[in-house]
Formats: sequence, structure tokens, C-alpha cells
Amino acid sequence: MIAPTRAPLPRFARLPVGAVALAMVVLLVATINQYGYHRDELYFRLLAGHPAWGYVDEPPLTPMLAKASIALFGDHLWSIRIAPILCAVAIAVLAALLAREFGRGLGGTGAQALAAAGTCSTLVLVGGHLLSTASVDLVAWLLVILFALRALLRGEPRWWLAAGLAAGLGLYNKQLVVLLLAGLGVGLLIAGPRRELRSPWLWAGVGIALVVGAPNLIYQVANDWPQAKMAAAIADNKGDDDRVQLLPFQLLLLGPVLVPVWVAGWVRLFRAPGWRPVRAFAWAYPVVCLIVLITGGQPYYPFGLLLALYAAGCVVVVERAGGRWSRWLVAAVAVTVATSVLFALPVLPVRSLPAPIAAINPADKDSIGWPEYTRQVAQAYQALPAADRAVAVLVASNYGEAGALDRYGPGYGLPTVYSGHNELYRFGPPPDSATVVVFVGMSRVADSGWFGSCTTAGRLDNGVGVDNEEQGRPIIVCRDPRQPWHDLWPRFQHYD
Repeated sequence: MIAPTRAPLPRFARLPVGAVALAMVVLLVATINQYGYHRDELYFRLLAGHPAWGYVDEPPLTPMLAKASIALFGDHLWSIRIAPILCAVAIAVLAALLAREFGRGLGGTGAQALAAAGTCSTLVLVGGHLLSTASVDLVAWLLVILFALRALLRGEPRWWLAAGLAAGLGLYNKQLVVLLLAGLGVGLLIAGPRRELRSPWLWAGVGIALVVGAPNLIYQVANDWPQAKMAAAIADNKGDDDRVQLLPFQLLLLGPVLVPVWVAGWVRLFRAPGWRPVRAFAWAYPVVCLIVLITGGQPYYPFGLLLALYAAGCVVVVERAGGRWSRWLVAAVAVTVATSVLFALPVLPVRSLPAPIAAINPADKDSIGWPEYTRQVAQAYQALPAADRAVAVLVASNYGEAGALDRYGPGYGLPTVYSGHNELYRFGPPPDSATVVVFVGMSRVADSGWFGSCTTAGRLDNGVGVDNEEQGRPIIVCRDPRQPWHDLWPRFQHYD
């Protein structure tokens, strides 16, 4: 057992880690209002008006962060992006703490700063720019990993209680933290120390996680595990693509030039006698990758464990450099940061957005055109006779469109928007008095036979030529539904 380390905690204000965190804040604040809302942000904003213990596609934490941000700072684009900036800074600091922990108090300034700088990757910067469940989830994963490292490396099992608390809180953002716990449990079985699996502290931590996360778990059980259905829908939609991309994507998560660093950490975990107590993490990473591969999960899911391997690698490569930053390390970090900023942040003019960047980071193109789309829907609505406008509603094909119409529609006097997408379906159908419907992005209704008549009133066009999911979708006006809305509504439900 490793003797407990009593080295003082690092003072980030005096270390390069603080400079890395500050630079990250400057980058994210400088681009905070660029382009526009991402479709997911519009959805979170919409869900924020309907507080609940859970939703069919996610637990409540991220939408409630949007709600808190709007309550504190107003209903602005920048306000809901404050939380992700804080998450990105937390990720950088936690990566540095992981490096320090792997060095057992001796992973000094160089290793910690290198670990923090590595978080200026495309995935973390995208998550720091946009409000997303991934950013919050990564903070939860890194906290669990850090506390588990302290329990194992320091021989201080009380840290399992903190790991359990972090896992329980993480359940309010995503159930993916269970994937981490499963990987760590299998790693302990394979590599030990197996006595930890009998530790009352570890099981007390599991109990804390269950108690803290109980309301969200009860919601899932009471509603027939809607997030399991959502995961199955995602796997059906793009599970095959995700399986093909999983292994190559691991090389891109931190940036290809930093791959040798995390590989060095992974190899050292298997070989170094001093790291034997935490060898379970070396096994946890491939175990989680295998689970993601089998289930068709998204390729970024194992990123928290990969970042832990990278932090271990920072200790290794700085040791080999004799405590000095070698030229290749400086070049690797510089290339990673430069390419990550280009691909992750909206630093290019919208009309100059290259197709390769939009393909690698679809968040860019999914943040373009929402005010213009709303204006075009408003034109179709305002072109209706006054009698039709009095009984009209909007029905959107997806939550991005619904969120945009909810955000910008009141400025045009638009009526209530409905959608059958994910949680929005549960908000209910239009009233039976709605005999005129402006459908957005739903071409199938024109030939469905569900209405007396349907005409195409226009097509969505963002005006800058960006080929996103909405571009070219129809705006269709339908009249006289042939069944009551409560009978029609199930036909509009879809998960994806």
C-alpha cells in the first residue's frame, strides 16, 4: 500500500495551470455570442420552462442549468454559455489534479500544466462553447476518477465516499457515469487490488450514489426507463456508424499529436510497480470502449478515462524530459490548441465556413440560421387570413425548430409551437380547436391524408448557404384535421 501523501495542494494561481485556464476563458468568452444558439441549447431552454425530475432523453441537470442561467443573467445566448465555460475550466483543473495525483505529489508544474493544456482539445472546447450534457458529464467522470485515485494511491478509502457523491450527482446529468463505474469494477476484478471490492468504504460510496441519485432513478423506473429507449433509438439511428468510428475517434479526442502522451501513460500503468494500485484504470478504458462498441454508443463516451491516461502520460513524458519541456511537447501542444480552436470554435465568418470543418464539427452548422428560419415561418403564418390565424398552431419536426420558434416566435406574434420529438411529445397535442396548422420541416404530412388540404408555403433557407439539417425543409400549411388531435398525436412521436 502506498503511504498517504501529505504534500500541500497546488496553488493554481502560481502555476501555469492558472494561465491555461485563463487562456481558455478568454477564448470562450471571445466567441460566446458567435453564430447563434445550437439546436440542443434551444431545446434545453425550452425544457427549462418545464422543470421535472427527468425527461425521456436526459436527466434534469443541464436544462436546469439553462433555467438558472436565464434567471440570473436574463434570456440571452451568452447567459446559458456561462455554465459550459465553467465546466471547461473545471476540466482543465481536474486534469492537472489527476497528473499531480499520478505523481503522488511529485507530478510538478510541467506535468500539471501539460495535462491542463491537453484539455484545450476540440471536444472540450466545443463543450465549453455550447451548453451540452457532455461537458457536465465529463466533470462528473473526472471527479469520480480523481477521488478513486486518491482512495487507491493514497490508501485512504474514505475517498470512496466522495466518489460516490460525485457519481450520484452525475446521475442527474446522464446515466453514463454508470459506464465508468462498471469499467472500474471490472478493472479491479482483473488487476486488483481486489480487496477494495470488499471495502465497506467503497460500498458506502455506492450507497451514497444510489441515495443521491434516487429521485432520478425512481423517475426512470416509474416511466419505464425512457432513457434506455432513447439510447436504443440513437443506436438504431447511427449505431453502426458510431461502431466504425469508435477506434479512430479515440485518436482524435485529444488530438493526434498528443496520442503518444496518453499511450505512454497507458503503458506505464500496466508496467510501473508504483502504479499497481491504480492499474484497474488501465483495464477500465478498454472495458468501457468494448461496452460502447457493443451497444453502439457515441465514440466520445470513454473520453474521461482517456483523459486520465493522458494525465498519467504527462507525468511520464515530463519525467523523461528531466523536468523540462522538450521542443516536441511544446510543438504538440501548440498544434493541438491551434487546430482545436479552428475546428471547435466559431472563429471564421459564417459565409467562409469550410465544408470540412462543418463536417468534423457539426455544432457549427447547427448553430446557424435559427432567427432567419423563424422569420420565414412567420411570413407563412402572417400570410394566412385572419380567421385562419385565430385557430392556427405551429408543429415542428424536431426540437431545434421548436426551440427556435419558442425563442424568436413571440417577437413575430406566432402562436404556440408543438412537436412530437423526444420530450416535447409529452407536452401534449394541439387543442382540437386548432384546425389550421403550419408544419415546419415535415414533408410527410402533405401526402398523409390526415388533413383536408395541405399546401407548401415555402422552404427554410438560412441565407448564407450553410447546408445544415434544416436547409431546404418545407413549411406546409394544412387545414381541417380528419381526426381529433389526441388521436392524431401518436403519429407524430419520434425519438432520435
